[in-house]
Amino acid sequence: MGKYCSTLTITLLFSTCAIFAQPKNYIKWVNPFIGTERMGHTFPGATVPFGAVQLSPDTDTIPYSSNGKYNPDVYKYCAGYQYGDSTIIGFSHTHFSGTGHSDLGDILVMPTVGKLYLNPGTASNTNTGYRSKFSHSNEFAEPNYYRVKLLDYNILAELTTTTRVGLHRYTFPETDSAHIIIDLVHGIYNYPEKNVWTFIRVENDTLITGYRQTSGWARTRTVYFAITFSKPFKTYGIINGDKLIYKGFWRKFNQNTNFPENAGREIRCHFDFSTANHEQVLLKVALSPVSTSGAVENLNAEAPGWDFDAIKKEGQEQWNDELGKIEVETLTDSDKVNFYTSMYHAFLSPTIYMDTDRKYRGLDQNIYTATNFDNYTTFSLWDTYRALHPLFNIIQPKRNVDMVKSMLAHYSQSVHRMLPIWSHYANENWCMIGYHAVSVIADAAVKGNDGFDLPYALMACVQSAKNNWYDGLGYYREFGFVPEDKSGSSVSKTLEYAYDDWCIAQLAKKLDREDIYNEFIRRSYNFQNVFDKSIGFMRPRLSNGSFKTSFNVLSTHGQGFIEGNSWNYSLYVPHNPDALVSMLGGKKQLRAYLDTLFTMHLPDEYFAETEDITRDGLIGNYVHGNEPSHHVPYLYNWTDNPWKTQYWVRTICNLMYQPKPDGLSGNDDCGQMSAWYIFSALGFYPVAPASPNYAIGSPLVTKATIKLENGKTLTISTQNQAKNNVYVQKVLLNGKPYNSYFLNHNDIVSGGEITFIMGDKPKKLK
Repeated sequence: MGKYCSTLTITLLFSTCAIFAQPKNYIKWVNPFIGTERMGHTFPGATVPFGAVQLSPDTDTIPYSSNGKYNPDVYKYCAGYQYGDSTIIGFSHTHFSGTGHSDLGDILVMPTVGKLYLNPGTASNTNTGYRSKFSHSNEFAEPNYYRVKLLDYNILAELTTTTRVGLHRYTFPETDSAHIIIDLVHGIYNYPEKNVWTFIRVENDTLITGYRQTSGWARTRTVYFAITFSKPFKTYGIINGDKLIYKGFWRKFNQNTNFPENAGREIRCHFDFSTANHEQVLLKVALSPVSTSGAVENLNAEAPGWDFDAIKKEGQEQWNDELGKIEVETLTDSDKVNFYTSMYHAFLSPTIYMDTDRKYRGLDQNIYTATNFDNYTTFSLWDTYRALHPLFNIIQPKRNVDMVKSMLAHYSQSVHRMLPIWSHYANENWCMIGYHAVSVIADAAVKGNDGFDLPYALMACVQSAKNNWYDGLGYYREFGFVPEDKSGSSVSKTLEYAYDDWCIAQLAKKLDREDIYNEFIRRSYNFQNVFDKSIGFMRPRLSNGSFKTSFNVLSTHGQGFIEGNSWNYSLYVPHNPDALVSMLGGKKQLRAYLDTLFTMHLPDEYFAETEDITRDGLIGNYVHGNEPSHHVPYLYNWTDNPWKTQYWVRTICNLMYQPKPDGLSGNDDCGQMSAWYIFSALGFYPVAPASPNYAIGSPLVTKATIKLENGKTLTISTQNQAKNNVYVQKVLLNGKPYNSYFLNHNDIVSGGEITFIMGDKPKKLK
């Protein structure tokens, strides 16, 4: 009897240890559908962290232009998918997450049965093309896995990925007319001239290769691919829809049926099979920025077999590793879903841009090898310098160094001698304003995440800041501001240039370059030159030095600002809030300004012409749905009522982030909106990246454990956490009272514990 009990005890002990040894499943808290409806512009498909392939359904073919003019309906489809749609046209392999402009949508694949169609048809009548109806009741998504039932064809479609390979699994009904369509015409933000050229080869009865070159947001973008099928196709066709006057002597062949290559601007293909009931046909699509042979090598290196479930599992393990860098406990499951979905969205980009042999296409269109770093692309820097890259300096420091090295490689390949502004796929698209790569570089350096060539980085920053040809920068250097009669959005440019100049000064200070520091710290005060004391707002000036006379502080259109109005942008002095306080007349005046901003009403007419700002993202006149105001709630820390930061941060977290498809109040913008939430849920925020300080807010979590790459752990805990207990009563750092509204970066990366004691009444920390 005693021996039996002892054996049982040992057995139970090992069973218990085995249970506790199981890795935690964070992906169950991720909902990829958050942000797929209305303004979020996210996609629900499969991808791995920072993956080069984003394999996701596209739900319509809205063109970029209609009758020669911009078609505003296309804006909804920046990520290719809108939750409110009822049809799917296929599954393409490249997508941006959360942007307000778009590109990509490469290599669309669609399985069908029955009559062959090589056009997508219409949403109102799917019988006119290859698209299919679907229902959300037959749709499911989680990190690195997506599935949906294509109702028109009774086909179950499943998707998963590696870093460079998309794997499709299609379960067909019994038929002798199964088809897999590959559409090389399709693209996001498409128009007739966007395809510069496409080329395709049938290498054998299971392998095809080719490339697609487009001229869109990126004007010289080439994607090479290799596609392999799990079973041989019995027939195939490659149809060139070009209406060419000259066809050369290729015209002597019938190139439409079983002819192994074609080239043109409008290539669509079909590969035909017979299938038994419930037979699964798989295909793998590998991408490369370099060559078709590179795509084949990527395929063989990352997905040599056909085990769909193993590839799905491996990708989900990658997600669990990344999501587990912050382990949180929350008051509600909804808060946990919001947190881990924000982590998921934050790790979708920037994206890997090199083959497994480390070769990539450079900005000059030549081929390079990334010898001491992983090369990244998709740098939406006007958005992500604010919180995403500062977040990476805490939980992804090695990746962030590689991202900086990627930016420096971009600079070395630039004929303009310019760091990236908004770059993707070996192209600079020049979207938005400022030169915010300098913020990312300086923030990493100042925080000690400086494993890159600092003198070269400083030189690149200085050169970028002295390019007179760039976007009013010459006028800025001449006048100390950008004149509105010389360059539009002049106030926004002046303010953002001034912040960037301060960042360069911080980098110069780290390198003991006093000459550069002095030059750029002077330039960083140029925000004063567009402040009109008579009205208390930032205001556009003209080249004669006068302020623009016709001016409306509420309007977002034609007033000298980009994607914002003077009420919001007048607070954009993140690097010098003390000077802002002084300009406005003191702490009480800043507090009154902020109080009015959050509580006033902004009529629709004032943002009707700005598609990135909608009622969804507004609290009063504060615009959380767009980036320029993201630091604003934290400015109360510089007023006589600092606890109002705590109130508004918690309010924004609860109002602007919801665990549902329309749960984002604006474009996620490559993770910036999500990074704001992550920081704010933890209780602090980087008001001025390139400063080592973070402003304290109101932590939403009950506990968070941050696992740092240096092997240390930071625990953030709250006492008396509750829905109404939004006010910080006391802060303890490693058990000792911490009487400040600001944390230092060293407090975070040194590990230890930060304790927030919460209550339902405001209380000063000092």
